[in-house]
Amino acid sequence: MNPVLKNMLAVLAGLIVGSLVNMGIVILSGSIIPPPEGGDVTTMEGLKATMHLFEPKHFIMPFLAHALGTLGGAFVAAEIAASRNFFMALIVGAFFFIGGALSVSSLGGPMWFNALDLVVAYFPMAYLGWKLAGSK
Repeated sequence: MNPVLKNMLAVLAGLIVGSLVNMGIVILSGSIIPPPEGGDVTTMEGLKATMHLFEPKHFIMPFLAHALGTLGGAFVAAEIAASRNFFMALIVGAFFFIGGALSVSSLGGPMWFNALDLVVAYFPMAYLGWKLAGSK
């Protein structure tokens, strides 16, 4: 297979796997750590209006969804890529970072979480995914 095409498919596979991991954790999160009483977290508007009720424990699962989704996606991309595995993992991390930055800008949330999420959950996890794939 053409290496460029294989690299593009590796990134696409990484984005799909990472998104599935992210959404799986988000879907399970309410049963692990219930949302605050009196808040609607089923829509972006409801989530934004409920954000002031969130305690630090409510940010654990979103952080894990972002970090583990990026980690899994970057791992898959680095594992499948024909060449430039580190770069392919970073591309996946960049896509998820853009999504995280858009989420932070639209939802708000406490500054400590926004900083933690944007600094730790994306590029460091992409690097770790690359390392776990064997640093080819």
